[in-house]
Amino acid sequence: MSKDTEILTAASQLEIAAASKIPCDPVRIFIGESSQEKAYAVQKLITKSRILQGAKPIGKKIGLTSVKVQQQLGVDQPDFGMLFDDMEIENGENLSISETMQPKVEAEIAFVLKKDLHSKNPSLAEIEEAIDYAVAAIEIVGSRIADWDIKITDTIADNASASHFVLGDVKKQLSEIDLIDCEMQLFQNNQLVSQGTGSACLGSPLIAVQWLAKKMVEMETPLKAGDVVLSGALGPMVNIFEGDKIKATVEGLGQVSLEFTN
Repeated sequence: MSKDTEILTAASQLEIAAASKIPCDPVRIFIGESSQEKAYAVQKLITKSRILQGAKPIGKKIGLTSVKVQQQLGVDQPDFGMLFDDMEIENGENLSISETMQPKVEAEIAFVLKKDLHSKNPSLAEIEEAIDYAVAAIEIVGSRIADWDIKITDTIADNASASHFVLGDVKKQLSEIDLIDCEMQLFQNNQLVSQGTGSACLGSPLIAVQWLAKKMVEMETPLKAGDVVLSGALGPMVNIFEGDKIKATVEGLGQVSLEFTN
């Protein structure tokens, strides 16, 4: 099987799984376990297809910001996926669990940019200057691959296992919050199920955004003003079921919530 055929076959399998809501086998059987180049090529094909179908890209999500998860998957850096307008759920609203696949949730900090980031090696100061504001966020992750049987190439190809996201309403300047020591708490049906601090995200969520900015310049698709960036989980992911009410608080950024309906 040629490289192009491998990429096309993997993309087709993931698109069929997404449309049918029936998880598929790992796509690493086509593109291998280690070629991130092939995996991002699959993601790019699916992105083009989504745009042709009317979805509008509005930003990026960063995954694998936990060192423990990186070690699990045998990688030494994060990955990224696309955010589209139809993935956003309003704070406090409902999401039908039928719209998800094997869903889990995690709480994190999201940023909205006010400047483009074209530098090949931006400093953290440049990253700070490019950010308009920060908000608390809940990311709903999901996998088109059966039983979450994933390696790094599977999750990259599958849009970094993205599903949906919720942004909080409290917008803060970076000078108003402590991105490293801020405390996060995630509640499932009023029970505390996950917690952590900003430092859980590569030492600081800004470091995660710095990595993403470099990566996007390498791929000739730099981050732009107005982009939403989900910077990565501040604590462990939690499995989700129909009827669950989820609330997350991030110190200095208030709370964000949603409910999973049938």
